[in-house]
Amino acid sequence: MVTPVSARRLRGAPVVEFGAVAGYGPIFNAGAIEVDDVIHLFARGVRDGYVRNGGDGPRFLDYVSDVLVFTSEDGIEFRFQQVLATGAAEGAYSIEDPRVQRVESGGREHVLMTYTHLPHPGSGEPWRVGVHRLAYAEGCFALNPTSGRVVGATGVADKDAVLFNLTDGRVALLHRIHPDMQLALFDSLEHLYTADGDYWEEHVRELARHTVIRPSPGALGVGAGAPPVATEAGLLLFYHERDRDGRYTMNVALLDRDSGGVLSLLPDPILRPELTWEREGDVDEVVFVQGALPRADGTIYLTYGAADRCVGAATVEKDELLDALRRAA
Repeated sequence: MVTPVSARRLRGAPVVEFGAVAGYGPIFNAGAIEVDDVIHLFARGVRDGYVRNGGDGPRFLDYVSDVLVFTSEDGIEFRFQQVLATGAAEGAYSIEDPRVQRVESGGREHVLMTYTHLPHPGSGEPWRVGVHRLAYAEGCFALNPTSGRVVGATGVADKDAVLFNLTDGRVALLHRIHPDMQLALFDSLEHLYTADGDYWEEHVRELARHTVIRPSPGALGVGAGAPPVATEAGLLLFYHERDRDGRYTMNVALLDRDSGGVLSLLPDPILRPELTWEREGDVDEVVFVQGALPRADGTIYLTYGAADRCVGAATVEKDELLDALRRAA
């Protein structure tokens, strides 16, 4: 029997609150990266003016998200820094759920933001995976103006993407074509950026072969959360699962560093919606992990969206997780 592992919230309130930036209401689903002992939080900010839809169609109307950046030295007190990206600037109606990751390719390190590229609701087109290189100078990240791409199969709804390297240097893209998670492999970032229709048609045609994580029995779906954290035992993947009651939980898998395949899955979530601000919001009962940063003290710092309204933070003991994953294998 595997003893359940639990993440520990760093405070009983959000680290970024609803309405923390003028012109925005919900601020949530935040990726994270650390540079020079400063955590940069990349959050989805929804512009003021959206309303709940009383009829058929989407849950909300006039619901447009941008990417907002906050910074912190301790992972608890965050300061707003900038609006990094807007949908209009990237050729999208809205950009959602940014993840930020370091990837080696072409002999150097790249910092990339993956996100959900949402077309106009009236277009009839599905959401897709967006990828953008980031530049860093004087404490701030900026978009590389020519690097934005939409990747994946044309006409197929795809999201929740993270990037990471395998041992041999290949670039892995973990993504979600509902309800499962799939793995796509590329020789380099350039290969990812230029993969043509033949590559993606084969990927979709053989989707079962490329699927690495499926929902637990009775659950409704899974999706990648934070870019994987490298450990001596493999890659720790923090992901979300939507259970049979529609509740989103934080779950963990251990991936093989050579292939990207799953070595082990924890049978129980490490975090469930429990506090009021996690259970009640624009979408109730949601903790949605997107950031995972290893710390020198042996913990992993986690950022998550709560009820599609705000951002929470937690930590989990790395060795405790790895021990539980070994027992679950």
